[in-house]
Amino acid sequence: MSHYSALSILRNAFSGHRNWTRAWQDPEPKKHYDVVIVGAGGHGLATAYYLARYQGVKNVAVLEKDYLGGGNSGRNTQVCRSNYFYPQSGAFYEHSLQLFEDLGQELNFNVMFSQRGVLSVCNSMHELEIYRRWANAIRMNGIDSEMLDRGEIRKYAPHINLDCRFPIRGGFIQKRGGMSRHDAVAWGYARQASAAGVDIIQQCEVTGMVTSDSRIESLQTRKGDISGDRFALCVAGHTSQLADMAGLRLPITSIALQGMVTEPVQPIFDTVMMSAQIHTYVSQSDRGELVTGGGADLYNSYAQRGSLDTQQHNFAALVELMPIFSRLRMMRVWAGVCDMAYDVSPIVGKTPVENLYISTGWGTGGYKAIPAGGDCLAYTMANDRPHELLRPFQLDRFSSGRLIDEGAASGVAH
Repeated sequence: MSHYSALSILRNAFSGHRNWTRAWQDPEPKKHYDVVIVGAGGHGLATAYYLARYQGVKNVAVLEKDYLGGGNSGRNTQVCRSNYFYPQSGAFYEHSLQLFEDLGQELNFNVMFSQRGVLSVCNSMHELEIYRRWANAIRMNGIDSEMLDRGEIRKYAPHINLDCRFPIRGGFIQKRGGMSRHDAVAWGYARQASAAGVDIIQQCEVTGMVTSDSRIESLQTRKGDISGDRFALCVAGHTSQLADMAGLRLPITSIALQGMVTEPVQPIFDTVMMSAQIHTYVSQSDRGELVTGGGADLYNSYAQRGSLDTQQHNFAALVELMPIFSRLRMMRVWAGVCDMAYDVSPIVGKTPVENLYISTGWGTGGYKAIPAGGDCLAYTMANDRPHELLRPFQLDRFSSGRLIDEGAASGVAH
């Protein structure tokens, strides 16, 4: 595998960039693997990488029904943050944010991580009190958070309409939060996993499972049967369908979360801004597009497309907050299919099926969790015991009642 550097780019420029090695291999599947991961998105690829790189498990296959990174990893709005209310969530997402901070060096791939800050604004005095509670909880979790008044918000977002229909009363910011390039994260993990010996097998849809004695023996795929010692499902949006093949029913539902981008403009908005009450969030991508979204659709769906009413609602909220953007044209819209657990917290770890592990229930926060999700699940699979950061997010919390209701605590409006 080529090492990416300024020198290697200069050297290859003299040959017209024709001598680069493949970023990852495209092998035919073997009959048996130590670990088979279903889903070549961020979580599946990260899990494979950390298994091979740090846990010494190199006989690993990642199966993808379509193309690498073509699911939710390529259908999100790229936000990275750790400003969660509960200590369990804060510790996990802070680990992920710390991994993001060094991910470019770790993967020898520019993931375009930009710590431009995540600014949350509030539009009523009641909401301001909730935000103070939230910001204080974040600080008690050992994570940076800073309350802002109206004037300070103006410094971070000069074009904001502070006196909109629901006037902005204040807010808080996590300055270490920001965004990264979603495709680059998937490609970087794929490249390093492949270099470590992982087989990434695309166009290999799982159509069934062969089970016996509460174990999975093999997967039936479009490219033949593939057996393994351990299996993991990292298929955001479709985990319940695959788990059903193993006779496992999960407390999750699938909903669509829409994102949309405008035509590109010169750099004008240098933060990530969210409003829960008006309900929109916006950032500017490295290509100059304004990336925006809002709440998830309120009905179950597997469709990877947007709906007009959600688009209208999101853009009406955006224009209310930022009138300067009113004349921009929308360029494209998409939807990611999210697995939503009942407490809006993830479910990661072992299942009642003896050799089956899951990474699901990420809801709308799966992208920011990719590094920690892969790292912690790889540890769990290699050692057959939960990583300490994953202990609160086991499946058995739904029978014991130890729920982590981030949907209510962290202002997630879906």
